[in-house]
Amino acid sequence: MFMPTISIPEDEMVFTAIRAQGAGGQNVNKVSSAVHLRFSIPDSSLPGPVKERLLALRDHRITAEGVVVIKAQGSRSQEQNKAQAVARLYELIAGVWTPPRPRRPTRPTLGSQRRRLEGKAVRSQVKRMRGKVDPG
Repeated sequence: MFMPTISIPEDEMVFTAIRAQGAGGQNVNKVSSAVHLRFSIPDSSLPGPVKERLLALRDHRITAEGVVVIKAQGSRSQEQNKAQAVARLYELIAGVWTPPRPRRPTRPTLGSQRRRLEGKAVRSQVKRMRGKVDPG
């Protein structure tokens, strides 16, 4: 995938250290190595069209207020989790960086029209055979 050169100032991202979930023994119970990254789309320095496309995404990580919340807990190191969260944020933004190409409507081909009508004729015949049987 094309990765544009996106730069987000560090002060626009808010990091919170939390305890990770799942198995991990005593380490998981006492070390806050997982990271929550919060990034407010409306308050960011991203270009306007990119903000609009991000807010239009149907993504569970984006809240109704337009805040992206990413949780990273794959590593035992808080710094590595922080780097993973930032990488996921950049990946999300890179996905909407370039605007989608507009769809140009095309007409159905002659072959596709014929196949459609043939299918309808076959289906019609099947349904016609379901009628009452004439005893005569």
